[in-house]
Amino acid sequence: MQGVGTAKTTTPAISPLTGEPIKPADAERLAGVLKAFADPARLRLLSLIQSSPTGEASVSDLTAPLGLSQPTVSHHLRILTEAGLLERDKRGVWAYYRLVPSAIAAIADLLTPPRKRAAKKSR
Repeated sequence: MQGVGTAKTTTPAISPLTGEPIKPADAERLAGVLKAFADPARLRLLSLIQSSPTGEASVSDLTAPLGLSQPTVSHHLRILTEAGLLERDKRGVWAYYRLVPSAIAAIADLLTPPRKRAAKKSR
C-alpha cells in the first residue's frame, strides 16, 4: 500500500471510486485524512501556506489572517500534520509548516474516478 502521510494516517492505494469495494481499514484511514480537510479553518490554512511566497508559514504568520488564537491555529496545524498533509520544520523556537504535495496529489487521485484520470493524463 502506498503511504501518504505519517505512520498514523495513510491513504489507501485503492480509490473508493474504482468500482471495487474499499477495505474497512482503508476506509478508516481515508476518512481520517478527509476529516482533516473537512474544516473551513484547515482548508484556509492549507491555502494560506501554499500561497505564501516561500511556500511555508509559522503559526505567527497564520493567526491574523484566520482571526483565530495561536492555540487554535496550532491545534489545526497539528491535525493537518498528523494526517500527513503538512510537514513541520522546527527552527529554533519557531516551527514552519509546508504542504506535502504528494499527499495532496494522492488524495486528489483517490477521489478522481478512473475515467477522468485517464482523460487527464492523455492531455
